[in-house]
Amino acid sequence: MTSAHAAPHADSLATAGSTSSAGAAVHRVSVLLYSDDITTRDAVRAAAGRRPARDVEVTRWLECATAFAVTEALDAGGWDVVVLDGEAAKNGGLGLCRELKNEIYDCPPVLVLTGRPQDGWLAAWSLADDAVSHPLDPIKVAEAIAGLARTRVAAR
Repeated sequence: MTSAHAAPHADSLATAGSTSSAGAAVHRVSVLLYSDDITTRDAVRAAAGRRPARDVEVTRWLECATAFAVTEALDAGGWDVVVLDGEAAKNGGLGLCRELKNEIYDCPPVLVLTGRPQDGWLAAWSLADDAVSHPLDPIKVAEAIAGLARTRVAAR
């Protein structure tokens, strides 16, 4: 089960790109979000907002409730940042992250949501690019998504 959300001001630049606005480059990115818990998905979207940083604008979200939907969406391409809930039931985001990093060429940067701060070693094992622990701090979530978006755009 998936749900797509476009930002209200999303136009033809729905994939990674940058545009000049008053001298500052704005990176427009798309984010794939996986959690079996709708409240976690809502918390991540609310924390990141439309603009997690001055230079990063999220133009498209895709919410996935199953690991199969995540792999299908990543196979289709077009995602700049992936957020995986490590506490998801059946297929946790940590194991899914490791699988994606090992199987998908040029896998987008992945942010994993861990159950507690002490689970940072699990995030490292999963090959995640960044991790934020529950309870979710909106500032840390926004900073992590913006940082990963900048990394992805710079790599292109």
